[in-house]
Amino acid sequence: MTDAPENQTTAAIEPATAAPKQVPADPGPGEQFDVRAGKRERLRAEGWDPYPVTVPITTTIAAVRAGYGHLGAGAETDDVVGVAGRVVFLRNTGRLCFVTLADGAGTTLQAMLSAKSLPTGGHSSLAAFKTDVDLGDHLFIHGHVGCSRRGELSVFAEPVLRQGADLAGATDADIEVPAWRIASKALRPLPKTWTNEAGEAVTLSEEQRVRRRELDLITRPAARDMVRTRAAVVRSIRDNFHRRDYLELETPMLQVIHGGAAARPFITHMNAFDTDLYLRIATEIYLKRAVVGGVDRVFEINRNFRNEGADSSHSPEFTALEAYEAYSDYHGMAELTRDLIQAAARDAFGLAEGQEVVTLSDGTEYDLSGEWAKIDLYTSISEAVGEEITVDTPREQLVAHAERIGLEVDDYAVAGKIAEDIFEELVGNSLWEPTFVFDFPEDTSPLTRYHRSRPGLTEKWDLYIRGMETATAYSELADPVVQRERFEAQALAAANGDPEAMVLDEDFLVAMEQGFPPCGGMGMGIDRVLMALTGQGIRETITFPLVKRG
Repeated sequence: MTDAPENQTTAAIEPATAAPKQVPADPGPGEQFDVRAGKRERLRAEGWDPYPVTVPITTTIAAVRAGYGHLGAGAETDDVVGVAGRVVFLRNTGRLCFVTLADGAGTTLQAMLSAKSLPTGGHSSLAAFKTDVDLGDHLFIHGHVGCSRRGELSVFAEPVLRQGADLAGATDADIEVPAWRIASKALRPLPKTWTNEAGEAVTLSEEQRVRRRELDLITRPAARDMVRTRAAVVRSIRDNFHRRDYLELETPMLQVIHGGAAARPFITHMNAFDTDLYLRIATEIYLKRAVVGGVDRVFEINRNFRNEGADSSHSPEFTALEAYEAYSDYHGMAELTRDLIQAAARDAFGLAEGQEVVTLSDGTEYDLSGEWAKIDLYTSISEAVGEEITVDTPREQLVAHAERIGLEVDDYAVAGKIAEDIFEELVGNSLWEPTFVFDFPEDTSPLTRYHRSRPGLTEKWDLYIRGMETATAYSELADPVVQRERFEAQALAAANGDPEAMVLDEDFLVAMEQGFPPCGGMGMGIDRVLMALTGQGIRETITFPLVKRG
């Protein structure tokens, strides 16, 4: 068995070279595009489709690694496989060629092509391989499995000839299964890797990673890991709800009234009805109407849209979870939320129960295990400003505290909103360990039940993880008369200039008047959960985030 230098790199890139301070922007197709496009045209002219509808694969790269990873250096088998993957390494050395294929998860497998094992002419020859195949192509390889003398698991390429044919004089017509075939010709070359000032290999800038996510997924293992982690987290959450006998519901994304949260909506127009509609800002209203209808335990995981800022923790399009359980309250939803996140950590990272300690992107560890801290909103504000602050503290006094710490206060901001802003600035941003913040003011929580023992407050909590609000929950307001009063107060706030105030939703009020049972409700950002579990920014957790053009 012939042997030569080999490589098992997982990135489809050229060796790292010195680079300017910044990774250069995409220079466009360039000369390589023209060369590859020329190969495409030539192959088609010669009767070979560079984009065949299928190739005769028999197994996967991962399965070959799992089944033959035990082979020692120089070992051979009679087992024949057909595999395909993207070309991430290519080395042509005379009568022997090495190619490394990668699957979508980044698992790699070497293939070796020898002149003595291939026809001397036609499109299955070694000469054709050297001419036609480029880095980034998807390639099919057929041959027997073995291990090189250097210990690299390999497929040794060889064709299947039609009965009676001889390899020495074989033509393309004599080949039943080719030793190799291009499965998809890549017209664009894969990006080069540069070495930055810190000595790190860099392929794409942060901006390029989100704009060209397909390249990010090809070249960066962390990007592929995030896709799989996100899928595992969402699957865990769904499975957890199913075990609890929750039903998953889908509610409208286009809504006549934007309700369920205090946020600015996107507006669109429906030609069929000749009416303006809103992209939903929350799923709350419809899910509560389902509870009225007898769906006692319901949840939804889907997209919300808010026409607001975009930064490291906010995206105008994001994935939200909302869940409602009849005859529960905000204490029950706190236990549910903790279990959902801890179970997601276990399922995504293979952790044991009670040992939910995740490793963040910077290498530090973060502990999500055990019971989580609980604090009171107004007590924590009082401790932060050095004097007692309550729900009855005059607005003027709150404005003075806010301005002292550099916060701007809008004229339409109610007292509760100012208190929450002070909390966020002085307390919330520093809540590193998972912490539930309990009991919020009525004037900022129009859909929340008034507190059973503390006048002026509602039964609402916010969950902070690593200084970031991740979830919120209520004991839901069930009294339709009070709900109407709350909506009317929101309408007044809108008239006073609050752009995020809710509007009166008559259909929802009619549903509540039908009898809305005692209920606990919770909302949580899936992207925020991924941020908490990985230490990444929101644009890294969303596979294809919205980015500004230009």
